Amino acid sequence: MYLKRLSMKGFKSFADATSLDLESGVTVVVGPNGSGKSNVVDAIAWVLGAQAPSAVRSQKMDDVIFAGTSKRTALGRAEVSLTIDNTSGMLPIEFTEVTITRTLFRNGDSEYAINGAPCRLLDIQDLLSDSGVGRQQHVIISQGQIDAVLNARPEDRRAVIEEAAGILKYRRRKEKSERRLAATETSLTRLQDLLREVRRQLRPLERQADAARRHGAVVAELTALRVFTAGRELHTLRTRLDQGARTRAELVATDERLRRALAELDTQVMATEAQLTAMGGDDVGDGLATYESLFQQARGLTAVLAERRRGVDRARGASVDQGVVASLESEAARLTTELAEVEAEAAQFEPMARELAEAESALAAERLAFEAEWSAGVTAPTGAAAEMRGELGALRAAADRGREERERVAARAAALASKAEERAVEATRLRAELSEAEAAEEPLVAAMEQAEQRVAAAQAALDAAEAAHRGAESEQHAWQARVEALALALDEARSAAGTERLAGVRGVLGTLLDLVDVDPGWESAFEAAAGEALGAVVVDGVDAARRAVEALHGESLTGAVLALGANRSVPAPPPNGDPVRPHVRARRADVEPLLDALVGSAVVVGGGWVEAIDVSIAHPDAVVVTATGDRFGVTGWRVGASGSGATGAALAEAEQRAEAAAVAAGRTEITLIAARVELAEARQAETSLARQLDDNDARLTAAADRLQRVETDRRDAGTEIEALQGHLAELTERVEREAARIAELETQLPALEEAESELAASARRMSEARSRLEAQAADVGSRRSDLEVRTVAVTERRQFLAGRLREVESRLEGAAAERAAAESRRLELDRTQSALDRLSALVADRLGVIETRLADFRERRRRQSEAARQVASTLDTLRRRRADEERALGESRERLQRAEIEQAETELRIEAAVEALRRDLDCEPEAALAADCPPLAEGVTAAARIRELERDLRLMGPINPLALEEFEALQERHTFLEQQLDDVKESRRELAKVIRAIDGEIVNVFAAAFADVATNFQALFATLFPGGEGRLRLTDPDDLLGTGIEVEAKPSGKNVRKLSLLSGGERSLTALAYLFAVFRSRPSPFYVMDEVEAALDDVNLHRFLGLVAEFRNEAQLVIVSHQKRTMEAADCLYGVSMQPGGSSKVVSEKVSSSA
Repeated sequence: MYLKRLSMKGFKSFADATSLDLESGVTVVVGPNGSGKSNVVDAIAWVLGAQAPSAVRSQKMDDVIFAGTSKRTALGRAEVSLTIDNTSGMLPIEFTEVTITRTLFRNGDSEYAINGAPCRLLDIQDLLSDSGVGRQQHVIISQGQIDAVLNARPEDRRAVIEEAAGILKYRRRKEKSERRLAATETSLTRLQDLLREVRRQLRPLERQADAARRHGAVVAELTALRVFTAGRELHTLRTRLDQGARTRAELVATDERLRRALAELDTQVMATEAQLTAMGGDDVGDGLATYESLFQQARGLTAVLAERRRGVDRARGASVDQGVVASLESEAARLTTELAEVEAEAAQFEPMARELAEAESALAAERLAFEAEWSAGVTAPTGAAAEMRGELGALRAAADRGREERERVAARAAALASKAEERAVEATRLRAELSEAEAAEEPLVAAMEQAEQRVAAAQAALDAAEAAHRGAESEQHAWQARVEALALALDEARSAAGTERLAGVRGVLGTLLDLVDVDPGWESAFEAAAGEALGAVVVDGVDAARRAVEALHGESLTGAVLALGANRSVPAPPPNGDPVRPHVRARRADVEPLLDALVGSAVVVGGGWVEAIDVSIAHPDAVVVTATGDRFGVTGWRVGASGSGATGAALAEAEQRAEAAAVAAGRTEITLIAARVELAEARQAETSLARQLDDNDARLTAAADRLQRVETDRRDAGTEIEALQGHLAELTERVEREAARIAELETQLPALEEAESELAASARRMSEARSRLEAQAADVGSRRSDLEVRTVAVTERRQFLAGRLREVESRLEGAAAERAAAESRRLELDRTQSALDRLSALVADRLGVIETRLADFRERRRRQSEAARQVASTLDTLRRRRADEERALGESRERLQRAEIEQAETELRIEAAVEALRRDLDCEPEAALAADCPPLAEGVTAAARIRELERDLRLMGPINPLALEEFEALQERHTFLEQQLDDVKESRRELAKVIRAIDGEIVNVFAAAFADVATNFQALFATLFPGGEGRLRLTDPDDLLGTGIEVEAKPSGKNVRKLSLLSGGERSLTALAYLFAVFRSRPSPFYVMDEVEAALDDVNLHRFLGLVAEFRNEAQLVIVSHQKRTMEAADCLYGVSMQPGGSSKVVSEKVSSSA
């Protein structure tokens, strides 16, 4: 793994797109001052995630964007891409090349990308962390970082090893765990407070819950019994309803059957009446009358023929007796008498004939009147009256049911209205209670917000106080460390100058550092300008100087002496640079001339050592120094600072600052304690208000829930009332409609019944009239036949008697001729006898036919009369059956009406029972039906147990119905809080275990890394300082978690171990030895160094390049340098240049291996 390509655009001085293809060996970037070569190092640091502007030598982060020149305008963004060869797979990503891109815009927006995919800075840091490139970027050594390594606190030096060893990820895990642990402290305190409060509430609530539990048990048993009894009652009602439904179905079927039977009977009655009516309209009576007349005529004719035959017989007898003339006279007298009698009888027939003619005329008139009246017949009854009576009965029953149901619905609506009114009153009360709770809520919420704000403010104040206290303590420690460091440095300077050994010599004032005050930032320049004078003892004159030298010689000691008052020349400083003298002040007036002599000609040159050399060459008498401590003069050139900036004034100031910091730390500690007290009080007030708010919220919730239930009941009641009112309106309309129909039917029924009665009466009258007419016709026919027979018989008798009389008289007159004519008369009599015989036979034959037909008509008449009697009897039977069926239909409808009423009542009772179940017992009907009877004592009924339980409830009195629920909720909350507390404690234990495990891992990793770094440091120091001795020392070996690292260096020939006493080159080599020891102990794939060898002389540079050669094959090295020998050691050389008013340009050259 190595850096393969660096691309920049708009970054610092690189306005144009610029790419550097880096080699895996040593790449050196060179260029004149100000060309932008160090910006290459800044670009690498920046793209790898540097966040501090100082890390890229800027005041603020947007300074990295090209700011423009006189010839080029500023750009709006800076973009750097770094391509890393990942063929080795060191980076945990499945790419052989990984390109990391960072972009910054003028508006402050920043973007990161990996292989073009947007990502977070954290993703880049996590990607690079396991490859030895951490957030501290110890692999990038920028300008000034060499001194920073040595001047850093021991803890900062430790951070370099931790980053190289990968300990930072453990640190992050530990910090995360500690933050979680600190967060759990608040949760723990809060949970403990809550638990105490919950336990305080549990005890009284438990007693209420016990009462509520007993009450609940009684209520539960009572409810179970009520559900059971309600289910049993509902089962009885449903059984009754089913039985009623079956009964109603049977009655409906019976009603339908009776109506069908009644309709059939009506049809049969009408058909029978029509049949009976039709029986009187046939020709049997007329035929019977006709044949009765013919029979009488035939009988009369038979009698006449018999009489004629007797007359023929008598004539025949008369004609035989010749001697009986006298008998003729007697016979004539008899015939005359008989003829007179016949005439008298014939005279009697005339009034009879007139009477019979009148009777026939009357019969004809009656026939005409009957035909005129009954020619259309009689309309058969339609049964409309019966149907109307049936409809009227059904309507009356329906009307009665409708009125009863209307009364029931009205009562139900009134009950619901009363319930709705009660619910409205309760809702008003609950709204008032809710309004009261809401009114109390707002002040509580406001107070809670104020309490939370107070807690937040107290927490913020506590955080600020803690931060201030930490800052004050840090500042106190920093100043205390500064005091100790300055005191140590002054002690070392005094020891080196022999001040302690010359303490008894009169006139000794101390070291130069004790007598001067240097402006901040000018310490290195002053120490470089003063040179070896820093290690000299200042005395108040030449005599004192002699005494001091004598004392040193007497003890065979080394040392230097500066005497005040000696005449010294003060050369003028060169015009190039800033004079050092104005920035150094003596604490004694008589020391000022000495300072003029020591640093009066010294100037500080801006830039680097190149410019300082140029000024030194131009002004050989002057002392030229740089801000970093480089010194160039006639006595020689020295690179690197060797002092610590310790002066007496600096020590006094540091002591004052340390004292002031201690006072400030005390004040911040008092403020911290006050902030903690305020936070505790604020949290206590917040807890109290939270309890009040919870109580009020519970009150609000309970009132709102109850109000919602009440409103729901009221809405349900209103909805049911509306439905009942609609149903009531429908019932009223139906009842009124049925009443109107009943009135209409009652109005129409009498007319139909009267019409039906009239039709029946008309049928009876027609039948009676026909019967009378038939009887009268039969009587008139019989009288006519009898009269005609008698008239024919009398007429023939009269004719016969008259002829016989004439014959007798003629015989008497012509007795002589009688004998002559007797023969012809005998013949005539024979012929007459023969004719009479034939006529008698014919009449007898016709009489037999007439008798047969008459017998037939009489039989038909008898059968017709019998059938009429049977039809009349059937009609009577049918009418009786119809009356019975109509009565049965009425009774059936009455039973059906009663069944429907009972059915409706049962349905209402079921509805009421179901509603009561749902409303009062919150139970569905099926559940109630399936409910079992709770266990009862022997001999105790459910009703008795219900009464006993109701009495127990009354004796219990009022209880808190929510106590059990509140207790269970509070108990559940208590259990939950205990579990949470246990969880928090367990989490804290686990976090503590994790932290201890992490600490152990950190200790192990750090101990191993430190051991390796310490070993490699000794080896590398011996390489860089032949014959020298260097080592790393832990500031607190007993605390491997927080101990710092001290660097001790003793170059060959020197008896010092303090870094501040080393020369600039020695300090640089020591720092490089430390860094390369870290590099060797925990290697990284690449290292970037910016002018780290600038302060090295040729010998030390040779040693440094030897170190580079050793690392060439171990890692990629990118070095920014001015040194020619460093350039010669490069595998690839990049040059950076900048035209006036332009931007940085890059040229490259691959250095051959032979070179």
